[in-house]
Amino acid sequence: MAEAFDGIKVEFVGLEESVQAVAATIHDSGEVPERYIRPEIDADPVIADAGRYTLPTIDISRLINPEFSQEELAKLGSACEHWGFFQLVNHGVDEVLSQQIKVDVSEFFSLPLEEKSAVAIPPNGMQGFGHHFVFSKEQKLDWVDLLFLATRPVEERSLDFWPKKPPTFRDTLDKYTTELANVTEQLFRFMAEDLGVDHEALLGTFKGLPQRVRINYYPPCRQADKVLGLSPHTDGVGMTLLLHVNDVQGLQIRKDGEWFSVQALPGALVVNIGDVLEILTNGKYKSIEHRAVINPEKERITIAAFHNVHLPCTISPLQELGDPRYKAIDGFEYTKGYFTAKLEGRRYLESLKL
Repeated sequence: MAEAFDGIKVEFVGLEESVQAVAATIHDSGEVPERYIRPEIDADPVIADAGRYTLPTIDISRLINPEFSQEELAKLGSACEHWGFFQLVNHGVDEVLSQQIKVDVSEFFSLPLEEKSAVAIPPNGMQGFGHHFVFSKEQKLDWVDLLFLATRPVEERSLDFWPKKPPTFRDTLDKYTTELANVTEQLFRFMAEDLGVDHEALLGTFKGLPQRVRINYYPPCRQADKVLGLSPHTDGVGMTLLLHVNDVQGLQIRKDGEWFSVQALPGALVVNIGDVLEILTNGKYKSIEHRAVINPEKERITIAAFHNVHLPCTISPLQELGDPRYKAIDGFEYTKGYFTAKLEGRRYLESLKL
């Protein structure tokens, strides 16, 4: 299926400049280039009294333990239905491995630009180092550099885009993403139980647990209130697991029309429901808009692992969940539509509603 993924052609405009290099260039003046200034950033307020909300925390060890499983399962269902986001603790990912992937990713982004560019995204490509969702020379840009890789299934990997420096990077990423896939499979099984659907009906849609990893580097910016690290969007996948490489926060999710700042717990994975899972659950689970904001003094680095449907397939609500509220759509058509719709909130997902 490597050909299937790489065959989804999207006409991105080439962008040679690295945001990390731009940030270094303007360090003294602090003057942000016009293409990165986002006047819409203050259109929606940030929740001032964040204390009135608490992002749910789900404990896998309690889901597995028969004594607490039903209580924790109810919390999981509520989090997916009302928040679309939760923090996952006691997830079982090896702590030594988690620390090593953080070290390797940090070392990659500390390499000189010419070395990172050895794995640059090719014209109209998807995998490698660079930028996504750039469709015109006039478009406003996000304040981020990324490394995007297909990680599962193994035969879909394009190792030409997997950095050779640091030398431990490839092996660490292989092991780390394998453990994340195991966690994701566990979550899908618990979600099927909460939804009251057959486990295989849900898991079969994600056969082989296709996985992509987007590693984000957000440079600091002295005019942080004028730039966005990542535009408001939903994830066009089934489920995303996010690891914070350092302790710099920046994830915000839309809650009741305002932006809620997530404070990631040490060692936790931040999990969110994607558009595909909202469709499959016929709208019971929610795919929520989120964005990334920038720190004025410190870099922020994250690793997002996206888990999606097996292609080819048809994406549609599960029959057990009532009359469909979303159109059935071919998986290839859906994927291309998501990428060509740009990062524009829930616009693409809303277009699929009946």
